Amino acid sequence: MQTALHSRCQRTCKAASSRPGSAKVPVCRGASLTRSATATPAGALTNNGASMDWHLQKLKHVVDSGDFNRAAVDVVFKEALKMEKVRPGSPESRVLEGYIMSTLFYEPSTRTRLSFESAMSRLGGTVLSTESAGEYSSAAKGETLEDTVRTVEGYADCIVIRHSQEGSAKRAAAVASVPILNAGDGPGQHPTQALLDLYTIQREIGRLENIKIGMVGDLANGRTVRSLCMCLSMYPGVEVFFVAPDVVRMRDDVKDYLTKRGVKWTEVSDLREVAGLVDVLYQTRIQRERFTDMDSYNAARGKYIIDKELMKILQPHAVVMHPLPRVDEITTDVDSDPRAAYFRQARNGLYVRMALLKLCLADKMTADDLNK
Repeated sequence: MQTALHSRCQRTCKAASSRPGSAKVPVCRGASLTRSATATPAGALTNNGASMDWHLQKLKHVVDSGDFNRAAVDVVFKEALKMEKVRPGSPESRVLEGYIMSTLFYEPSTRTRLSFESAMSRLGGTVLSTESAGEYSSAAKGETLEDTVRTVEGYADCIVIRHSQEGSAKRAAAVASVPILNAGDGPGQHPTQALLDLYTIQREIGRLENIKIGMVGDLANGRTVRSLCMCLSMYPGVEVFFVAPDVVRMRDDVKDYLTKRGVKWTEVSDLREVAGLVDVLYQTRIQRERFTDMDSYNAARGKYIIDKELMKILQPHAVVMHPLPRVDEITTDVDSDPRAAYFRQARNGLYVRMALLKLCLADKMTADDLNK
């Protein structure tokens, strides 16, 4: 787990405590989550009484789902619940006033990029962004990722990065003096998506322990399911069903990871069988951009589709999730079903990312303070 605190946070923590946004209690905004807004009381979002201080968790960067323990997840969840209630113009909406976030996206994005930028703006911060960084930044001239990060950290207090190469976020974190938040590194990791997925499951189902989840679609290339598996392994009684075409089955490293942590997993070919068993059906699209062989892509797509007929099998309390975008793997007539949670899931991404930015940038206690 990362242990160092970034120097800029140390320099600014005293100043941050006197900012208008230093109040701890948010003003009620009125959450718009229809199915989940009243499903889970605030207290149910935590499981172990974790301290609310982020730096007790000794996290500097958000690059790997494996860096999070249950205490750290609880801290994020408590803060995200507050973020749901932040109202424009309130002191809480200015907590990141004076801070700058840079977004470096080398791959396309809608939800992740806009939710990060919206999160920063809703907390009073400023965004520096480059469109298609691989094409329109100095990377097109041959600049290394490390040099780009070293340059951009001089302009910003944190960097949100999405890259096509697995492990790129860790490379960035290795040279950065400001927090790096991994917004997806190829088929590798997507830790903020995993956190918002956990948050959504907790809000929708009411628990993270003793759940059954079916993961469907492109599991070999799906960084969202990989990261989510790592996070779910922290909770007892979780059972995972992998449903995927042969060419995109879940990779062995994730299955080994789950096995070592005592998580039961099964590979299943019948989606209808899984739909009747699970609390969460987590669908993913077949990622065409990850294929070099279009014959393999065509063989994989369209095999597992969630439609109204399949929804009849789903248990009444269960939910369907999807990291989006979807192509044809969930039919649009499912959208009106109250168990279709994927747009609520996307909205939760805003609150979780607001929480992470606030915790990384505006937590006013440093590790030195805590150890006195």
